[in-house]
Amino acid sequence: MCGITGWVSFDRDLRAAEEAAALDAMTETMSCRGPDDRGTWTAAHASLGHRRLAIIDLPGGRQPMTVETPEGAVALVYSGEAYNFTELRDELTARGHRFTTDSDTEVVLRGYLEWGEALAERLNGMYAFAIWDGRHDRLVMFRDRMGVKPFYYWPTSDGVLFGSEPKAVLANPLARPRVTPDGLRELFTMVKTPGHAVWDGMYEVEPGTVVTVDRGGLRRHVYWRLETRPHTDDRDTTIATVRSLLDDIVRRQLVSDVPRCVLLSGGLDSSAVTSLAARQLAESGEKVRTFAVDFVGRTENFVADELRTTPDTPFVHDVAQRAGTLHRDIVLDPDTLADPEVRARMIRARDIPMGLGDMDASLYLLFRAIREHSTVALSGESADEVFGGYLQFFDERARNADTFPWLVRFAEDFGEDSDMLRDDLRRDLDLGAYIRDSYGAAVSGIERLPGESDFEYRMRRICHLHLTRFVRVLLDRKDRASMAVGLEVRVPFCDHRLVEYVYNTPWSLKSFDGREKSLLREATADVLPRSVYDRTKSPYPSTQDPKYAVALQEHARELLARPDHRVFELIDRDLLSRAAAHGAPRVTTASRRGLERTLDLAMWLDLYEPELVLG
Repeated sequence: MCGITGWVSFDRDLRAAEEAAALDAMTETMSCRGPDDRGTWTAAHASLGHRRLAIIDLPGGRQPMTVETPEGAVALVYSGEAYNFTELRDELTARGHRFTTDSDTEVVLRGYLEWGEALAERLNGMYAFAIWDGRHDRLVMFRDRMGVKPFYYWPTSDGVLFGSEPKAVLANPLARPRVTPDGLRELFTMVKTPGHAVWDGMYEVEPGTVVTVDRGGLRRHVYWRLETRPHTDDRDTTIATVRSLLDDIVRRQLVSDVPRCVLLSGGLDSSAVTSLAARQLAESGEKVRTFAVDFVGRTENFVADELRTTPDTPFVHDVAQRAGTLHRDIVLDPDTLADPEVRARMIRARDIPMGLGDMDASLYLLFRAIREHSTVALSGESADEVFGGYLQFFDERARNADTFPWLVRFAEDFGEDSDMLRDDLRRDLDLGAYIRDSYGAAVSGIERLPGESDFEYRMRRICHLHLTRFVRVLLDRKDRASMAVGLEVRVPFCDHRLVEYVYNTPWSLKSFDGREKSLLREATADVLPRSVYDRTKSPYPSTQDPKYAVALQEHARELLARPDHRVFELIDRDLLSRAAAHGAPRVTTASRRGLERTLDLAMWLDLYEPELVLG
């Protein structure tokens, strides 16, 4: 796992000192993503930068990696993992390629030499990489099917800037940190418009897409999309197929030359990954390490609500004992969660203010603690989207609403932070219209099977929206928080083979026992503790300690003491004042969410000093 960046300019000589300094600045913004090594490569019209987190073939995987051909150099900067690189290497060797390293990076580079852009269709993994093809003077940018690894670009008048994160692009003097009303709409709606990067002038390479830049301009080619296909397997065959896929996926994703672990929450998803990993590693006499996040006093003082009916820790320990893992709880206190420095680190990691508060902070702190022991972690992320685990899958309001189903419950479950916006700005942004337009575009291309019932098609649409919109919000959050501390997090449930197979199983199979994630539960029943098998879905944990809300209010009062702060161009000062004045027992979910969003916005404005276009 690494950080990549680069600059293509057909009207400049990028070997000049000023341009070289710009590339160095872009590359250094990726140092957290790649603390082990750095490298740059420059030709007349292309320059590439790389920061490396060494995972496979530690001495042999240095980048940028190049191959000299009679027609010109071909150079690669690569971030991610190709889990089928061994098979591809064997195939390429049979075709006459000779390898000088054991890294998957060289497999990807030589795969491009053999298959060109069609390489993307052969890869199984999570990846974002760019290849400068000096034979044709073109840049080719690839992103994995599910969008596990981030990838951004900024078209210029004579080429393009690109990077793993916006900060790499913004470090170039050609890029301007500017946010228009559409960027603000994206920040406050949680609809994750494909290709939208919030920053004006910047775009994401969309998942499953190859973007090519040459003297003729920029072209996009979609090599993978989630397609509707008939599912003919019966229940037993479907369950067996899911298990077979999971066994293969976990085995592939355990490959590493550095210490690895599993993130364990005590829910079905992470418990399944942990248990399968433990069984496979036991074959070679190895134990799996596991880590879980917890909060001071949470288990003893836990209060059930509609979202979370049980604390995680007892279930975590059941799994750790059953699977025989080397387990550690990472216990966080409210002062650390509310620490402005932690907030600043997460804002820098994400480049935008998402306002998820303690759920962002705790994820960052968990990953930071894990990094002291492991470099690679497997996660249960995305199983809810794949198998249908969220409450909105079973909520009739969400099922029947003509909007993104998670938005139906979001405000009541987590609070509506857009309520903190100034009235005039809220009117101008018209978030409702933005959501309606985005939803219409999102569902317009979802195919329906011949003879598919109205209900099954409605559920297909809900599953599709989660797999193409909602999951990308969470994958981006996971990637940024983990790579901010140099930890690679792998997501077995995002393997495209599993996603395609389960997506096309009818909802009646996904919920055959009337519960969430029926297929996953039965496919892994033999390795799970009974307590986890019977447990209902519980989201990522959030602290219930009132001291956290008190700390938020104190930081808000400090902000209110700065009346000239730019955050008040966006936020209603009176609303913030009321939220900051409540006694701790009266801090509602909505107030807390509004406080978190406001503090994130203020920190972002301080750190990035963006130009805001509000009209």
